[in-house]
Amino acid sequence: MLIKDSKKIVIKLGSSTVVDKKGNFKRSWVESLVKDIKRYKKNCKIVIVSSGAIALGQSYLKIKQKRIKLEMSQAIAAVGQILLSEEFKKIFKKNGLKTGQILISPDDTEQRRRALNVRRTFENLLELEAVPIVNENDTTATSEIKYGDNDRLAARVAQIIAADTLIIFSDVNGLYDNTKKKKLIKEVKEINKQIYQLADKKLNNYGSGGMITKLDAAKICINAGCYMFIVNGKKKNPIKNIIQKKIYTSFIPKISTLDARKKWIVSSLNSTGKIFIDKGAAAALQNGKSLLAAGITKITGKFNKGENVLIVNEEEKSLGRGLSSFSSEEIQKIKGKQSNEIQNILGYPSKSEIIHKDDMVKL
Repeated sequence: MLIKDSKKIVIKLGSSTVVDKKGNFKRSWVESLVKDIKRYKKNCKIVIVSSGAIALGQSYLKIKQKRIKLEMSQAIAAVGQILLSEEFKKIFKKNGLKTGQILISPDDTEQRRRALNVRRTFENLLELEAVPIVNENDTTATSEIKYGDNDRLAARVAQIIAADTLIIFSDVNGLYDNTKKKKLIKEVKEINKQIYQLADKKLNNYGSGGMITKLDAAKICINAGCYMFIVNGKKKNPIKNIIQKKIYTSFIPKISTLDARKKWIVSSLNSTGKIFIDKGAAAALQNGKSLLAAGITKITGKFNKGENVLIVNEEEKSLGRGLSSFSSEEIQKIKGKQSNEIQNILGYPSKSEIIHKDDMVKL
């Protein structure tokens, strides 16, 4: 996967890429990144996961010590988060781009229902052509701050939104081997014990992670069908540099994004409702088609848009599982109707598929 061919990219910015050693926001570097984003955003959707809130907060509050107690880190993050979001907003606005902030806690990515809610928020922001800027909710996090979960958070975000590429900008070119010459490893296909042994455990002044958390992120991506790149973010126009100079370590996924997504759907907990379909719709599903309203005869249970539902035939035999594009209340109104009737019935524009084929797994 070439970065320029990606349709959905998550960019993770480490503390050292957005905050200098004196605690100042790297405005000129971020502006060069935003110009790159503006250039490549025409062909793909981009999400940013940024560290730096604690670093900016420390600078603003004139706190110099490196090791800070967790409860104090939470307070510093509350100050720094405002500073960070304001800086991003000004630079994006200057370049004619809109932004939206999303603060995420681990429960938002690890609990399935909350993950679906987060996914819908991302989808809506991207539909509004805003660039989501994500940070861990450090003000309420417990152990996450000191474990440096923004690398893993970025990977979880990539997994949730089905991104095909995650770029982690750091202060190193990538992962190096253990020879005397310290040669840059260009490609990794499996994260094993030997790969972890290559990780440099050294931390910078502000970052709470290191290479180990980046390898943890790579493991998530590999199993989610997402390519991942560790890249040096010191120079300006970093996306342009990746494409032109190709200096990075890339991690190659084991399966496609679509296969990973379907694996996630089928491993879901109990479905929140059932959709009964007629023989024509059942035949269409077997042929790999999406589920349309016309083929639905009835539904049971209450569910929201994006929740996991069971698809059954008229004899209640399970045919598949999928993520519904409509709530149970909406489906009650449009079941059995043609797709071109849906907007008039509901009173607002909507998708034509009740469950898209990419959001469905046959059983």
